[in-house]
Amino acid sequence: MLAVAVVAIAVTAGLLGAAAFVKADERVVAHAARARLRDYETVVRREEAMREPLATRVLVPLAGVLADLARRYAPTGYVDRQRHKLTLAGRPLPEHLDRFLVVRVLSLLAVPVALVLVGLFAPLRGTELVALMIFVAMALVIGPDAWLNREVAARQHAIRLRLPDVLDLLVISVEAGLGFEQALARTATMVPGPLSEEFARTLGELRAGATRADALSALDQRTEVPELRSFTMALLQADTFGVSVGQILRSQAAEMRVRRQQMAQEMAQKAPVKMLFPMVFCIMPALFVVIAGPAVLGIYHAFHH
Repeated sequence: MLAVAVVAIAVTAGLLGAAAFVKADERVVAHAARARLRDYETVVRREEAMREPLATRVLVPLAGVLADLARRYAPTGYVDRQRHKLTLAGRPLPEHLDRFLVVRVLSLLAVPVALVLVGLFAPLRGTELVALMIFVAMALVIGPDAWLNREVAARQHAIRLRLPDVLDLLVISVEAGLGFEQALARTATMVPGPLSEEFARTLGELRAGATRADALSALDQRTEVPELRSFTMALLQADTFGVSVGQILRSQAAEMRVRRQQMAQEMAQKAPVKMLFPMVFCIMPALFVVIAGPAVLGIYHAFHH
């Protein structure tokens, strides 16, 4: 019996050793396979990167460095202000902010280069050259911010112009029996433009679980249009006091039509003032030359004969 027990123990130990050896060998093989797979993935990624154009492989990392440089050395709150302005301009994605910061840094770095080029090649001297250099420097320094402010103003103006038409469609949809969210979705589909894009985003926030108050407040923060703020405040008051949404929409649509008419009248009244400077500096000199030129030439020839 003792011999049988010894043999059994030896066989068991041999089997356990063989199993451990096989397990260790499997681990070594698996580790080698994973290493080969990592090397293969590295080679594949390197080949895919090498297929990209040289400009992409160079400019994208450089743009990232410039964006980080702008974030590091920008004045306090500048990046946040520009992010908010980009949101108002309809460009809320992070890459839009990175592109703007890159352009901002490049415009500042281009100032000394542009001044040197102007000084070398501009056919001007003295005060005129200094004025041109100041103009070029100011254009490069202020240009990106001025462009962004113009984009914000243009988008807000487009929202103001489209708001009465969108509210009329909302009134028709709600009075036809649709709920507010269904009417908002139909309006966003039927009427293209920045206002419909904002309404579609608001609808997405509502469907994601946000309350109507939060979604409308976010809409106001993304646009900062006084007329749209009045509309969102009216809807919030309707939710608070239980007023019919249809009545609120109808009254807001009528008010927005009046505001658009007043805005058109205001622009028409500003037109004569804006036309004054082109007339004085461009049209009137040419008119004087056409009218008085022959008389001046006649007087000149008469006195010289």
